[in-house]
Amino acid sequence: QVQLVESGGGLVQAGGSLRLSCAASGRTFSVYAMGWLRQAPGKEREFVASTSWAGSSTYYADSVKGRFTVSRDNAKNTVYLQMNSLKPEDTAVYYCAKGKTGVVVTTTSGFDSWGQGTQVTVSS
Repeated sequence: QVQLVESGGGLVQAGGSLRLSCAASGRTFSVYAMGWLRQAPGKEREFVASTSWAGSSTYYADSVKGRFTVSRDNAKNTVYLQMNSLKPEDTAVYYCAKGKTGVVVTTTSGFDSWGQGTQVTVSS
């Protein structure tokens, strides 16, 4: 079973950048797609980005496309989310998530486990 621990969240001004990291435990990390979800106050959890098991395929929500980049380092059992040009509407708790298979995930339902989350707050 893969356990996930996120880090790197914080407070940033609009237009700024943050890099989230997710450390995964377990020997099977590299066979699964990984990604990120987020949940803003009063809203449902939503899909943000995903990468396939090898990192060769990625998929993004329209709201973050061109600003966020998801990547992974299987040697370090770590997945990243580089967030640039941040907007106040990006404010949310961000969750690292594990896919059900190695194929890139395109919807929230494609993940079957996630971490505790890290808060990202973007001020205007």
